[in-house]
Amino acid sequence: MSRIALVDDDRNILTSVQITLEAEGFDVETYADGQQALDAFNKRMPELAVLDIKMPRMDGMDLLQRLRQKTTMPVIFLTSKDDEIDEVLGLRMGADDYVKKPFSQRLLVERIRALLRRQDAISGEVIEDTEETKILERGELTMDPLRHAVKWKGNDVSLTVTEFLLLQALAQRPGFVKSRDQLMDVAYDDQVYVDDRTIDSHIKRLRKKMRTADDEFSAIETLYGIGYRYNEE
Repeated sequence: MSRIALVDDDRNILTSVQITLEAEGFDVETYADGQQALDAFNKRMPELAVLDIKMPRMDGMDLLQRLRQKTTMPVIFLTSKDDEIDEVLGLRMGADDYVKKPFSQRLLVERIRALLRRQDAISGEVIEDTEETKILERGELTMDPLRHAVKWKGNDVSLTVTEFLLLQALAQRPGFVKSRDQLMDVAYDDQVYVDDRTIDSHIKRLRKKMRTADDEFSAIETLYGIGYRYNEE
């Protein structure tokens, strides 16, 4: 049974989402603010967290920043209708997805399931000798899907599930262009809708993480209006 943490200062949201998730078989923990959640996470980390952005004591952005210092656990942000800037900033900071309020609880459940499936696949719970599970080496890049390990120019890089899947999809076919729609298919379940801005934000954050002290990460090339491709160096 997967443990899901819900962090929101709106008691109605906590109660209704908890009931829905528990009915789907999840073990749910609820917290009214970021500090309360962080204190609990320091003792036992959940398998996925759903965070509101605007909360007292410690908001979702601050909590996410602290979490990304120690874990790549999938994180979904709950955002208000007009919080476009917060959505983009959250994705760049390491959130895996976001859901706008008011939201469909069925949609939230599907996004949670999609992220957990990817987490399980990357952690190697089902080990098969496939292109998706074997160690991938492309120039200065090494990716080990079963250990969720990435090295760039000899340096370890910590990636979220979504970042890992996007980089893997691009690096598997150096020189070949993948459209945003193709990358959405890789990173998101068919039942989950995301827009172009979400993929672009993931790519920007991925480039930033792969950057070294002596140079920019230029292996992922943007072809404006078309998509992205990985160029083996």
